Amino acid sequence: MIFFADRDWQLLLPLASVLVLLSGYLDALDGKVARLTGKSSRKGDFIDHVLDRYSDVLLIGAIAVSSWCSPYLGLVAMAGVLLTSYMGTQAQAVGVGRRYAGLLGRADRMVLLIAAPMVQWLMMLGGVSSIGILSYHLSIFDLVMIWFAVVGNLTAVQRAYSTYRSLR
Repeated sequence: MIFFADRDWQLLLPLASVLVLLSGYLDALDGKVARLTGKSSRKGDFIDHVLDRYSDVLLIGAIAVSSWCSPYLGLVAMAGVLLTSYMGTQAQAVGVGRRYAGLLGRADRMVLLIAAPMVQWLMMLGGVSSIGILSYHLSIFDLVMIWFAVVGNLTAVQRAYSTYRSLR
């Protein structure tokens, strides 16, 4: 959706926000329903984590290869997001419990991925496609990818450090 939003941005940017919101809602709902009905399982938890990573890759990857963002920013953002999740589950794998703490969790990413298309859309309605910072012109998607790159990698390091300290 985001990939094609440069052509029909008036429709596709708001639609992208709605679809990410719906995806996040359904992701939160499935686990809750499983727990309430007594059908939660380790297999379900595993599948949920796998689908979350695919969702991250598809959402951030679509932005990274679109005209809205530098692919280099997208690549570093992808690394930050995936390493954040990996460090959380790696802690569980070595027996110190799942790590959710940190500066950038999945819920934070989803909020930004819902907001970014709407903010970009509002800017475009106002005749502005980017924000000038120093000598760079950055879209809202560039700014979100910078945030994911910097804060995502810091969160990964934070979780790795926390896990390492727990192993002593």
